[in-house]
Amino acid sequence: MINRELIRIKIVQLTYAYYQNGNRNLDNAEKELLFSLSKAYDLYNLLLLLIVAITNEERHRIEIGQQRARREGTAEPSTKFVDNKFALQLENNKMLRDSVEAMKLSWADNIEFIRKMCALIEESEIYREYIESDDDSYEADREVWRRIYKQIIQENDDLDSLLEERSLYWNDDKDVVDTFVLKTIRRFEPKNASRQELLPEYKDEEDREFARKLFRATILNADTYQRYMSEASRNWDFSRLAYMDVVIMQIAIAEMLTFPNIPVSVTINEYVELAKLYSTFKSGGYINGMLDNIARHLIKTGKMMKTMNDHREAKGEEGETRNEEGFSRNEERGRRNED
Repeated sequence: MINRELIRIKIVQLTYAYYQNGNRNLDNAEKELLFSLSKAYDLYNLLLLLIVAITNEERHRIEIGQQRARREGTAEPSTKFVDNKFALQLENNKMLRDSVEAMKLSWADNIEFIRKMCALIEESEIYREYIESDDDSYEADREVWRRIYKQIIQENDDLDSLLEERSLYWNDDKDVVDTFVLKTIRRFEPKNASRQELLPEYKDEEDREFARKLFRATILNADTYQRYMSEASRNWDFSRLAYMDVVIMQIAIAEMLTFPNIPVSVTINEYVELAKLYSTFKSGGYINGMLDNIARHLIKTGKMMKTMNDHREAKGEEGETRNEEGFSRNEERGRRNED
């Protein structure tokens, strides 16, 4: 689940914090990085558990409604939502249960928030259409939760505030983690029952090592990388740079020099996007030009054994840079929107 996009985000944050911290202990900083990444996986499991918590609260509400209906002799409320086959499968999922127990995750202290979420769901058009539909298939049950998550849970200010209170590590994680929760919902199959696999913390050991190596290279070679910046950009006044811009370029140079299999254009594109997110309004365009110059300088001086293509060669027909999985930024956004 922890992919390289999230790793790069965390390294930008932790590198900036490392230089702001007077006690610069690299080993401790690396432990903080890995702990921060592990907290993102906690969030993934907590958000899946939210579906279970909402279902349990709905079950309680249905029981109260049934008792009232029997006393008053009125029609009992529909149990379709609490009998949702996807939600029941998730509730019984072995990986989720094990993770929740190991991480000590719970929504028990946030019952008012859970009740508020139930009210939002019950008032939604998604819920009304689902209850009124005659479709009782597993696919319909899974799809209603995908829609609920995307339209009610994913963009929810109360949830964002609550998560920020629970952990400072989650401030910038939720947007990325949301995509993995949606991906998980879509991958569920009834035949897998309680043994349905959730996403692992890391796809493989290579991604974990990517985080370690990139962070260490960034810190240990800082002076060298900043010299490369100066050599490649003699006309730039570094004293006028936002400090975050320097940090982002330093990490980008570390990635270009440490990982021979990652194309230069991919690295540049990734850190341009991070500059837009974490630095000034003009940083994206500035860093794009700077990193292009730096990469060409490194190749020309023999410090980097990569080919430096024009961005056109690493882009699709619409001129978009591809990520490591071969998707353009716009394609990736499209895939997320489809989720």
